[in-house]
Amino acid sequence: MFIFRPEPNAFNVLGQILLVQELPKPWVDLQAYKRTRLLEAKYEAEIAGEFLREGLIRNAAGKAFQAWKALVAALAVDHRDKLRAAFPGNVKLKGGKVVERADWLIAVMPSTRLREVAQLIGGEIAGFTSIALDLHQYQYNGPDRELITSPYRTDEEAGRDVELLLEEIEKVLRREGVVT
Repeated sequence: MFIFRPEPNAFNVLGQILLVQELPKPWVDLQAYKRTRLLEAKYEAEIAGEFLREGLIRNAAGKAFQAWKALVAALAVDHRDKLRAAFPGNVKLKGGKVVERADWLIAVMPSTRLREVAQLIGGEIAGFTSIALDLHQYQYNGPDRELITSPYRTDEEAGRDVELLLEEIEKVLRREGVVT
């Protein structure tokens, strides 16, 4: 299969050519970082919606999770002081650069810290983060009628949560001025 790449940083996703830019670092330009992560959330959500329409529920769950993770990272910018208080200290990056742990968390947003960061942001973000984490688990394990390896008994049940999460992402993006 041949993928047309007009530039080294261009990729074909669902028939559209996307240009990929390096993510601005939060310790360099917080607002540029936030804007880029909001756009990432928008694009990941669009792909999740397309997967959902095609019946690819596990793929949709994975993309919805990635969209949510990017959204939480973007929103964390506005709660940087709370993150600094909750996660004091510094992190040493490759190359020896040292950054505040809060900025590192905003940049990387590890899945293991997603719930904690969402709780600091507060509001509906914390509740929807639980759904996102359930979908992340489902993406890897699929449905489980016994609810041992997955929080969803059926693909349809997971699909409904993908829809809920995508609706919330759109609502937040609209509030942030990314979606009109």
